[in-house]
Order: sequence, then structure tokens, then C-alpha cells
Amino acid sequence: TLVTLRAHWRTHRHPRLLFPALGRSGQAAALASTPMAISSVQGALRRAKAQARIAKRAVSIHTLRHAYATHLLEEGVNLRVIQRHMGHASLESTMVYLHLTHKGQEDAYALIDRLMGDL
Repeated sequence: TLVTLRAHWRTHRHPRLLFPALGRSGQAAALASTPMAISSVQGALRRAKAQARIAKRAVSIHTLRHAYATHLLEEGVNLRVIQRHMGHASLESTMVYLHLTHKGQEDAYALIDRLMGDL
């Protein structure tokens, strides 16, 4: 992903925005004062879904955000770190992802079983 993002940045070299508004000509990225419109991002996701032949209708940008947070949680990333990455003001907002993962629950059960087995 980093290689792809670096290649993308080289096409516009905006000092602040990774995904700047391109303007009607598609050439104004380096001078943009606003980020890419959400409708452009949603359109790109729709095209990517079609290209990947994903038929599920309920896939959105927000779905990707949830998946990212859930994968971080399943890999053992601290909830506070996830909170910062997601830009959540309160930890309660981030805690929504706790119920989305079965792996975390399974890992907790395995740890408890292992600890109780030593008694």
C-alpha cells in the first residue's frame, strides 16, 4: 500500500493533502485547497467493486473504515492507538469495534484457559 500511495503522491505532490480535489481539468491537484469530494471517493469504490466483481450492495467507504479498525484490533493493536488512528474523540466510539471481532473473544478464552490450566 505504501508503494502505491507514494506513486499516487508523485502525481500531484500536494504539500498537505494525500487526496486533493483534482478540479475539472484533473490537473489542479497540487494547488487544491480542499480534499477530494466524498462522491469521487464513493465513485472510485463503486468502480473497484465492479472490477472485483463484488456483488454485495452494503459495501461502502465506511465498511472499509470498520474493516481497518477491526483488523487492527484482531492483530492486538491497543484500543487507544486505534482510537487515535480513527480520529475518535472518545474511547466509547472506538469500543464499537470490540463486538465486531470473534478472534479477540477466542484469544481471550484461550488465554483464560491457559491461565486456569496452570492452577
